Amino acid sequence: MPREQGQKVVATNRKARHDYSIEDTYEAGLVLMGTEVKSLRMGRASLVDGYAFIDDSGEAWLDAVYIPEYLSGTWTNHAPRRKRKLLLHKQQILKISHRVKEGGYTLVPLQIYFLDGKAKVEIAVAKGKREYDKRQALRERQDRREAERAMSTRRHLGE
Repeated sequence: MPREQGQKVVATNRKARHDYSIEDTYEAGLVLMGTEVKSLRMGRASLVDGYAFIDDSGEAWLDAVYIPEYLSGTWTNHAPRRKRKLLLHKQQILKISHRVKEGGYTLVPLQIYFLDGKAKVEIAVAKGKREYDKRQALRERQDRREAERAMSTRRHLGE
């Protein structure tokens, strides 16, 4: 059987880009159980309530990410919202922990995907947006969309 090639996205956290301003992103490996991998391969996961943190011993963890139980699993099935270890380099963990301890920053999962057959998660060091920042971003996106629409209708009328 040939090895998997390329990237297959399983789940994305679209709300994170709305609620947070993303500073840095990191790709981390995930320590998973067999039934979790099978469930992810079926494309079932949710990052909505998920967050990442670094504990006192210097290990990175992903918590509250929902990976449902594998449908064909038996008593060996996993808990859907368990803590999962993240695989990062020590220097990356130190850099992230200093940033988070600074204050105002948090670790947010952006997407879970398979890269060449291995489960990966993209985490971001992010700062929470205020309510008026969210409204301003929505207004800018809407204005840009209206401008593009006006330009495209103008091009079609000019032909």
